[in-house]
Amino acid sequence: MTMQQQIEDQVKQMLTPIYMRVDNESHMHAGPAADSHFKLVLVSPAFEGLARVKRHQCVYKALAAQMTHIHALALHTYSPKEWQDSQTIPTSPLCASRRN
Repeated sequence: MTMQQQIEDQVKQMLTPIYMRVDNESHMHAGPAADSHFKLVLVSPAFEGLARVKRHQCVYKALAAQMTHIHALALHTYSPKEWQDSQTIPTSPLCASRRN
C-alpha cells in the first residue's frame, strides 16, 4: 500500500471527511524520497468550531503511524460551512532547489 493510500485510509477512518484530496507532491521537491511530500485538503464535521491548530492536531493524531515516513504535509482543513463558502485549494510552491 502506498503512503498516499495509507493517508487516505487513516483519515477516512478517523475523521469521516465529506471531502478529501491527497496530492503526492514529492516530484516538486529535491531529494530521492518518492512518497514523502503530501498536500491534504480535508473537509470534516469534526473540524466545526475548532481552531486551525486543533484541526491539524486531529490530523497528526490520525496519521501518527505514518508521520515518521512523511517529510512534509501541507494541511488545508475546513469545516463543511467553510468549504461551502470557499472551496479553495491553495497551490503549493516548488521546493527552493527546484525553482532554479
